[in-house]
Amino acid sequence: MPLLHIIILALIQGITEFLPISSSGHLVLAHAALDGNAAQEWDKHILMDVAVHVGTLFSVLLYFRKDVILMVSGILSLLTGKWDHTGNQLTLKIIIGSIPVIIIGFWLNAMNPSWLLAVEIVAWTTLIFGIVLWIADRMAPNEKTLDELGYKHALIIGLAQCLALIPGTSRSGITMTAARFLGYNRSECAHYSLLLGIIAISGAGALGGLELLNNPNASLSYDVLIAAILSFISGYIAIVLMMKWLSRASFTPFAIYRIILGIALLAVIYATDWL
Repeated sequence: MPLLHIIILALIQGITEFLPISSSGHLVLAHAALDGNAAQEWDKHILMDVAVHVGTLFSVLLYFRKDVILMVSGILSLLTGKWDHTGNQLTLKIIIGSIPVIIIGFWLNAMNPSWLLAVEIVAWTTLIFGIVLWIADRMAPNEKTLDELGYKHALIIGLAQCLALIPGTSRSGITMTAARFLGYNRSECAHYSLLLGIIAISGAGALGGLELLNNPNASLSYDVLIAAILSFISGYIAIVLMMKWLSRASFTPFAIYRIILGIALLAVIYATDWL
């Protein structure tokens, strides 16, 4: 893959992974623009997409390192039979919220659904879930914190995360939307969404790593490394900026962007069909 394409994909992933605008959807659009048709080369594209996802995984691990250390301590305490550790509750909620997407994700990976990479699907999901995000942000109360997050709400948000397996939906977007409907404030929605994404992104990275080991290719490995590093840097910057924004503003700009992009894509798609 040309170096310029790798840079573009890595920057797109880093910038959009943690914003509620769908990194996977933007990657599909990028592949379509750079290569003509993302669905035609599913294996190559999905591996590069996983590489940039792994890069952003490390960026969220670094940014929320205190929470990550607390969660790891919680896991260790659970394994040793200690249930009173302060990290236990958060760890269990993240695990419960991740189970649905792990099950559905493995099933989709086995099905190899390249049709999901269709630009038309990305356009519709971008538009629809942009509207849903706007409704949730405008109508729901903005008061609850993560200290009030129970196991029921953790499961509901986790089930919503499964929709993000459809490109254009946005993993961070749909989990933040679900959390907003449940009444959590914006910065707490983003905080929990990014922590919840650790397991989902790790699972995708593991599947891609196994594929890379089974199909060794030095050039591809080098491409993957460059993509991961660039997405890590841009991802960390995006997290910092988003968390600062949500501490004083709303999701409205992201929802408007999604709605405009979705309408524009649908207009282009259907205008082309009519012509």
